[in-house]
Amino acid sequence: MNNRIEKTKQSISNAFIDLRSKKSLEKITIKELCETAQINKSTFYVYYRDIYDLSDKIEDEIVSEVIRSLDTTGKILENSAELSKSLFYAYTAQTSLISVIFSGMRAQQLPKKIEAALREAIFSVYPEYKDDIDFNVRLTYSIYGGFYTYMKYRNSENKAVVDIIGKMSEKLMEQ
Repeated sequence: MNNRIEKTKQSISNAFIDLRSKKSLEKITIKELCETAQINKSTFYVYYRDIYDLSDKIEDEIVSEVIRSLDTTGKILENSAELSKSLFYAYTAQTSLISVIFSGMRAQQLPKKIEAALREAIFSVYPEYKDDIDFNVRLTYSIYGGFYTYMKYRNSENKAVVDIIGKMSEKLMEQ
């Protein structure tokens, strides 16, 4: 991608994040986004269908960052505690963007997209896990449990929260 295109897309993204930090997705107009990004509306439509398409692409970028930070080939797959801890740290690394982009009605999209992306990454390397109900339940539990714990305690002492998450996950797996 050439530098001008990248710069334009970054300007659109930055303008969107700025507007999204002030109002809900449904209240952002293409006109105000373009004014904030200092681009023409026609330029916006070269890259995105509508404001929801832009939001979806930014959400996907955040999800990709979270997934890239995880070790999807090592002990994390065998250990729910490690997965829960790793997810918490990955969310924490993206806290500012997550709190803006996945706020309001979009909050439910993060764990849903994380689960889909993580399953795709894991099953492409380990297709045998696809039909393993034990693995799949632990994966879903780790993703959703870790996400909602993160949302509730993201402003707390991270180390203490992560240690508790790890202990709880280990105890649940022992039963």
